[in-house]
Amino acid sequence: MEPSERTVQGFSLFRLNIAVVRQAGKQVSDCLLAGCAWLAAEQLWFEPQLSFRKALLWMLVSSMVGAFYHLTSPLYRLVGIRDVIRIGLAVLTLVVMSSCLNLVAGALEINRQTPNVAIIASLLTGVAWTALRIWRRSYFETHSTGVRTAVSKAAPANRTLVVGAGSAGYLVVQELKLHPELGYRIEGFIDDSPEKRGARIDGIRVLGNSSEIAAVVAKYGITHAVLAIPTASGQIVRQLHDDFLSLKVKVKTVPGIFNLLGARNWKPDIQAISIEDVLRREPVQLDHSAMREAVDGKVVLITGAGGSIGSELTRQMAALKPKFLVLLGRGENSLWQIQREILSLFPGQAFSLELMDIRNRPGLREVFERHHPDIVIHAAAHKHVPFLETHPNEAVENNIFGTFNVMEAARDFGAQKVVNISTDKAVNPTNVLGASKRIAECIVLDTAEKAAAGTRFVSVRFGNVLGSRGSVVPIFKEQIERGGPLTVTHPAMTRFFMTIPEASQLVLQAALFGETNRVYVLNMGEPVKILDLAMDMARLSGLIPGRDIKIEFVGLRPGEKIQEELFLEEERSLTRVHPKLMEASPQRIAADLLDEKLEAFRVACRLPYEQRQPEIVRLLKELVPTYKPSLLGVGRYGGYVKDRRKAPAPIAHKEYRHQAS
Repeated sequence: MEPSERTVQGFSLFRLNIAVVRQAGKQVSDCLLAGCAWLAAEQLWFEPQLSFRKALLWMLVSSMVGAFYHLTSPLYRLVGIRDVIRIGLAVLTLVVMSSCLNLVAGALEINRQTPNVAIIASLLTGVAWTALRIWRRSYFETHSTGVRTAVSKAAPANRTLVVGAGSAGYLVVQELKLHPELGYRIEGFIDDSPEKRGARIDGIRVLGNSSEIAAVVAKYGITHAVLAIPTASGQIVRQLHDDFLSLKVKVKTVPGIFNLLGARNWKPDIQAISIEDVLRREPVQLDHSAMREAVDGKVVLITGAGGSIGSELTRQMAALKPKFLVLLGRGENSLWQIQREILSLFPGQAFSLELMDIRNRPGLREVFERHHPDIVIHAAAHKHVPFLETHPNEAVENNIFGTFNVMEAARDFGAQKVVNISTDKAVNPTNVLGASKRIAECIVLDTAEKAAAGTRFVSVRFGNVLGSRGSVVPIFKEQIERGGPLTVTHPAMTRFFMTIPEASQLVLQAALFGETNRVYVLNMGEPVKILDLAMDMARLSGLIPGRDIKIEFVGLRPGEKIQEELFLEEERSLTRVHPKLMEASPQRIAADLLDEKLEAFRVACRLPYEQRQPEIVRLLKELVPTYKPSLLGVGRYGGYVKDRRKAPAPIAHKEYRHQAS
């Protein structure tokens, strides 16, 4: 054996011995307390003399009951209410045993007073055990706080309000008390619940409600606030943030419920407010047990698994514990990253990585033949509007033929549930991305018609996803870090937004429970003005837009629209799959026409550049009658096309200026 191995083995044995000694010490202390409780009970019952023999017997019985309830297993310095409940159950067991002893005392020739002493001893034993654990926790908290305070006493304490006196607020207070080196001194709670007014939670008083924030801040000299309301909507978070900001109070928050995966516990990690917190809405209520049952024993394949949406879908699906995950993508770095996450977050999940381009039909079919997935989530696609305006053939190859290859393989190799990720840009498209995704929806509908009975093929449309690659939020963050300017395409531009976890959860809901041959649309709420988004992000960074950081209007990019739409008016309908899912009834493409035009697309993609662009535009218009190419994009190859929305002319490099109030 190598010396290093002997050192490691010796260290492991040392740690094991320490654990054994600590456990033995706790058992001995419980035994001694039980013995003392018996002797005290005898004195309380006016026994003429102390019986050490009975005390030893009581110590043995108490130890056996304590071992049954694992009373010495927890760390005493972290004892909680559940540990106290277990002590209560142990005491109840001892009382019941003592009462039973009273029934048979005569037959066993036992002193009639002994069962009564045993009942009192049971109660005293429970009190002693509880007191020992409370003392140990109190000593740990006091001692550790004293040590941390000594280390960090030079740091100024920030007078802090905790908004939300619920369980999250309680956990935040505990966390800040344990870590005074963070520099937060809790002055009180703010909570809108009338019954909590004036109450104390962990020794901290509820000082008022949200309408009294200004008065509380002035009275107590508040400099910092922590929003401990993880289920609050973005509107509430925005209002509270603005209220505190106007009072020059720095604001932090805790993670929202959307950050949870599966059964992972919520933790009070204090962090700066992000735009995701401001735009979040009510949490999506999902039946996780039903979803877990739906994927139990199933093989799940996810295309584009390394992308922003695909990787989140992978995390959400892994939390549901399927039999096997197949993660397919063509970006080796992104696949490597999601592999690391799955190994870290879900070490027991069986999965494989497939480095594969969905345009590679033979290779894709080989993957499907090897794994025979039961559930397929198709998230792979080109999504950048300006790039696809200059390279429309890539949209055709990837978004149209890639989707065709995935649907064909899923149908041929027995997939039971298939969902295609679509976009709101497929409605009245003005760009190649939207038109190509609209055709992809029709391919899914066509496959549903041809698939075996009992299978489900659906599409799900949603808008911009906060934090996804290439979305506006990471761009604004980068521009703020550089000191500006923030570049906005147009003052009137709006977009629908949704957080990545929220979108992914609803996609899974549609995939597992949606009806076949359907196009579902996520309820994205109200559209958000991009200018407002930029200004919110600047304010969240402590900057005043137009004064501390410039906002420039740079004009529409090729293929962009001023406003996106979720439905054509005639498409809208309701669905029972989920309250936040709606159903569209889009105009379908006849199967023979679809086959004919797909073949024409194959021919067009092989044409020389000068001929290829206008031919692709022509074919897109034939298959998608609502497609009106923007003259800023591929529309220039057929100059007769105008944007029927009559959007305002692009505003080039004008600047937003702050108006002092």
